[in-house]
Amino acid sequence: MEHSQHRTISADDLKLAGDGVGRLTKICGAIGILGLLATFLLYSGNHQQFYFSYLVSFSFWLSIALGALIFVLIQYATRAGWSVVVRRLAEHTMATLPLFALLFIPIAFGLHELFHWSHAEAVAHDALLQKKSGFLNPGFFYVRAAVYFALWSGLALWFRRRSLIQDLSKDPLTTRLLQSVSAPGIVLFGVTVTFASFDWLMSLDPHWYSTAFGVYFFAGCFLAIHAVLILLCLGLQSRKILPGVVTFEHYHDLGKMLFAFVVFWAYIGFSQFMLIWYANIPEETLWYQNRLQGGWYGVTVALVVGHFALPFLFLLMRDVKRRRASLRLAALWLLAVHFLDLYWLVMPTLHTHGAELHLLDLTTFVGIGGLFCAALGILMRRGALVPIGDPRLVESLSFENI
Repeated sequence: MEHSQHRTISADDLKLAGDGVGRLTKICGAIGILGLLATFLLYSGNHQQFYFSYLVSFSFWLSIALGALIFVLIQYATRAGWSVVVRRLAEHTMATLPLFALLFIPIAFGLHELFHWSHAEAVAHDALLQKKSGFLNPGFFYVRAAVYFALWSGLALWFRRRSLIQDLSKDPLTTRLLQSVSAPGIVLFGVTVTFASFDWLMSLDPHWYSTAFGVYFFAGCFLAIHAVLILLCLGLQSRKILPGVVTFEHYHDLGKMLFAFVVFWAYIGFSQFMLIWYANIPEETLWYQNRLQGGWYGVTVALVVGHFALPFLFLLMRDVKRRRASLRLAALWLLAVHFLDLYWLVMPTLHTHGAELHLLDLTTFVGIGGLFCAALGILMRRGALVPIGDPRLVESLSFENI
């Protein structure tokens, strides 16, 4: 809902500057480097554990950057006005995607440790893997990964660059151009993210398959970016940045999106489970059987409760979505259970009897996360935090929930 009365913002409100910010960025970078150094020191004697731990952490941080990309594409495609004041934060976040192309290198080298289908002798004795070998083979796997990162990085950097140029030009035609490109961009994103999730997560068990898996992974990405946007806005405003720009009304909508994708994630997860349970085909049910017995049963129950039941009931209340403290708690909680979800997808392949926490789980998380946060800090300092040239900025500043 748009009102004639709207706020004005100064240039100082839109910039991330100061020695403290630069120091924090350097600290994040140093923590990331130390985390990766500790990871590689622990690598000896723990080769398989290293690659699986790395894949979980890589998938978690990548999901945030991918969530930012689809967030931006959807805002342009739907011509959304409410989200303009938070969209630039997503644009900065998605611009970290080239970093993940570099961070993918250990996964590329760990192909044989991670993926059963990458062993020629395994394929030779498995009729099903032979049928899938046209798709599941190392050469094509590397080509697809290169295509994914090229498309994601290209889209992210192009959209961000055009948006930053519009800050100076104030040209409304830039918005129209980005809106026209966003629709095919969403199609490209949907296809590439689906196949990336097939390649890097679902093919850990090459005998199992689910046509809903790509949507399931997307649901986690989209949930994660809304949680991160909430935390970024709260963190910036605690430093007196963006005062009066991101309001309770924007937090309310971000909270509503959190609530919506808590439900959507549960819907897709249950739909996938129900169809496989109902069909009762052995090669499909085995994947769930591994997660419904032994130590993994408790993790599965924890996901049902922690990723759906509790946040559903918590975010159902209107006041929760309009209070900073409760919304911060919900965002942090959902990021934690999002990580648990990815851990649940990956680790039963390595630890079949139950979760076994390892120091490498922590060092890979801190290492990749530190570099991601440092890269994001650098990007946020190189441009305004709000797209001041967007023609719908006034509408966004005046936005109120009905």
